[in-house]
Amino acid sequence: MKIEQIYTGCLAQGAYYIESNGEAVVIDPLRETTPYVKRAAMDNAKIKFIFETHFHADFVSGHIDLAKETGATIVYGPTAKPNFDAYIAKDNEEFKVGELTFSVLHTPGHTMESSCFLLMDNTGKNIGLFTGDTLFIGDVGRPDLAQKVSSDLTQEKLAGHLYDSLHSKILPLPDDIIVYPAHGAGSACGKNMSKETTDTLGHQKAVNYALQPMDKATFIKKVTDGLTPPPAYFPQNVMMNIQGYQSINKVMEKGLQALSAIEFEEQVNETGAVMLDTRDPQTFAKGFIPNAINIGIDGSFAPWVGAMLPDLTQPILVIAEPGREEEVVTRLARVGYDNTIGYLKGGINTWKAAGKEIDHIVSISAEDLAEKRKEDTFINILDVRKESEYLSEHVIGAEHIPLDYVNEHLNKIDKNKTYYVHCAGGYRSMIFNSLLRARGFDNLIDIRGGFKAIKDSGLTEVSNFVCPSML
Repeated sequence: MKIEQIYTGCLAQGAYYIESNGEAVVIDPLRETTPYVKRAAMDNAKIKFIFETHFHADFVSGHIDLAKETGATIVYGPTAKPNFDAYIAKDNEEFKVGELTFSVLHTPGHTMESSCFLLMDNTGKNIGLFTGDTLFIGDVGRPDLAQKVSSDLTQEKLAGHLYDSLHSKILPLPDDIIVYPAHGAGSACGKNMSKETTDTLGHQKAVNYALQPMDKATFIKKVTDGLTPPPAYFPQNVMMNIQGYQSINKVMEKGLQALSAIEFEEQVNETGAVMLDTRDPQTFAKGFIPNAINIGIDGSFAPWVGAMLPDLTQPILVIAEPGREEEVVTRLARVGYDNTIGYLKGGINTWKAAGKEIDHIVSISAEDLAEKRKEDTFINILDVRKESEYLSEHVIGAEHIPLDYVNEHLNKIDKNKTYYVHCAGGYRSMIFNSLLRARGFDNLIDIRGGFKAIKDSGLTEVSNFVCPSML
């Protein structure tokens, strides 16, 4: 028996490959199919089933392409109604994979079709539980996403279903089984997930706040309290996972068209495409194509693209470090951005060599900021971190506009004022600065290293620290 968690850090997502005696199952695969096909080939195994724990919101699953390539059967739990060929399992129905047995446990709550897959060995002993977004390490799935798809549901109703699922299906299971969730810390599918990506059920019963003894009303309040709005692209990803999508191969072929500077500029003018510059934030600041948006590939790339570009059909043109174009197009496709229409061949150097206009963003150090404040104590410092980060600790006198909700707060920013912008480490502030610069806000100055650099310098007064768990 082989159990392998295939974890993708930028999405905080765990897919699984389980093999026994030449047969394999893949659970919650990402969009690109090659990793799973290669793993099966290495084991000389046939992928028999593709188990989907639910219709995912934060990424587009690779179930359809993988089924076409391998002949595997796509399996959902009860009540799922996909618009493609799939087997809809009954509650407690069993599936044989080599010497292993998987039992479907219908666990509505995160979504109504949500199901877990209980793994048993050849003796019938419970080994592990693949929980999808029903149960995480340290948390449970947020119960507000399915209400975006169905007007008949409320987050309170879903939370009530989740309580029943946990207490009737999961908590009675043996303490020694391993919990294999679909996400870890950093995912927007929960609010309190651990950095650990597996654990025993017994330990989770002891430490997970949602699994402690409580009545249903208390549970509903706890799991719905403090939920922030999900990224705008989530409902669109759900519909793609329900209705189907074009082949990843076609998406890649279209997105990997290499364009000269002239062709790139023509595409911008003809299609109105967003120019997405995926380079390091500080490299971007030193020189970029006017009106390009910076979302660095070496960060939480896909979720921030989803938050900043809510229309999945928006044409996208890519500027990347040479050699990383395929990675960018792949990671866009993972979250449903299938309309990438090409990239600038040779990157920004091609643009410069063609004599095209270059823009830049001023970036200063924390020490420079302190000097500015000595000269003028009333300078405008803008903190674009999340609310919990700001409330926990912030620069005294700083204004707060979370990057997540920048589009809702543009009226708070005066184009005639100069703002010194920071996040935690410099990634999000450059997204913010580039997005606003493309909209005509020219007086934005980035603080290199963000709040960490400001605090470490000891030169600028910050508020007393409050542990986020106490907020």
